[in-house]
Amino acid sequence: MSWASSIEYYRFINQEVNRRLGGQHNAKNLMLTVDFAEIEALQVSGDWAHLGEIMADAARKLERGGADCVLICANTMHRCAPQIESVVKIPLIHIADATAQAIRQAKLSTVGLLGTRYTMEGDFFRNRLAEEHGITALIPPVDMRNELHRLIYEELTKGVFTDSSRRCFVDAIEWLQAQGAEGVILGCTEIPLLVKPEHASVPLFDTTAIHSRAAVDFALS
Repeated sequence: MSWASSIEYYRFINQEVNRRLGGQHNAKNLMLTVDFAEIEALQVSGDWAHLGEIMADAARKLERGGADCVLICANTMHRCAPQIESVVKIPLIHIADATAQAIRQAKLSTVGLLGTRYTMEGDFFRNRLAEEHGITALIPPVDMRNELHRLIYEELTKGVFTDSSRRCFVDAIEWLQAQGAEGVILGCTEIPLLVKPEHASVPLFDTTAIHSRAAVDFALS
């Protein structure tokens, strides 16, 4: 939802299309950008019904514009995936399914999940991993969850990245690893802008890159 990770989606998708097709090729795409302040305020108030209406309206506009599939370029807003799928005929490429495929390819079954408090504590992401893909997702303790949530909204979504914030995420990764996580999902599309593979001793699953590749897989299939 934030401009910081929207840039990354646009870059990843176009680079991947060019890598596969070569020459001057890039992706044909439509991007609808919402005002994140409105989204964040509705999240805080817990008005997920209204958020679902906003997401569904955005998806309808993309479908009318000629899109063959739709992506929600955020993990948290996949809580609204059912509302989107109910109003459009084109497929929604779900970020949790794409991530699960990458985890399975790595032959892992227990991973950690970092993201907003909504993503870590909600059931829309973890239950989908467990029920549809047989993957267990562990989350950090509440104090860590609260601090990571704060950093995402106060810094990362605004394009602010600091060493002290990175340390907080690395601490959470190490805690999850100690609890048995074989890898960790960077389940907020801004986190990979701060935390890189070299900052962890377990595999990190960059949901921004994974989701982007899944979109290209679909588009070029």
